[in-house]
Amino acid sequence: QADDADDDLIPTPTHSQVQRNLARHPQDQLNQRASELVQYLLVRDQKKIPIRRADILKKIIREYRDVYSEIIARARKTLEQVFGLQLVEIDPKHHIYILISTLPRTPGENLHRDNQVAKLGLLIVILSFIFMKGNLVKDGSSLLLPRLITSVPPRERHEVFGDVKKLITEEFVRQKYLEITP
Repeated sequence: QADDADDDLIPTPTHSQVQRNLARHPQDQLNQRASELVQYLLVRDQKKIPIRRADILKKIIREYRDVYSEIIARARKTLEQVFGLQLVEIDPKHHIYILISTLPRTPGENLHRDNQVAKLGLLIVILSFIFMKGNLVKDGSSLLLPRLITSVPPRERHEVFGDVKKLITEEFVRQKYLEITP
């Protein structure tokens, strides 16, 4: 976490400083970093793992920090033009980003997206339940709620959610929606 704090304190260079720094780096290297960043962002988004600026700087940008804004701009352009995605900062304090589709949704688009919407609905119900219980729920109660909602006995697969216990205790926790403490 110490590296994260250091990365957040990096001053943002002015436009003229970025232009001078751009002249020092080969264009093909900048394009390569932007391509790597696009791949990184797509993988993180697909796995529903938070995209943090500190991780981008450490894993992709590395020695090109002085042209970070240019690499991000090139990656944003590719994401928008090729994939129809927009990189949005959802937490300016901790510099956390998500990808949002800019493409219009068509009726009956695909079952996968409908499953994601259903999972989001389940998550909202669980978070509401936790909120109503004072932001803390014992393990038994948190797993009872989804069973009541989905009418799926423990250890059976739901047709939309799959393994409900795994969804809650692994996927929602990995996505940082829920926190499980011992």
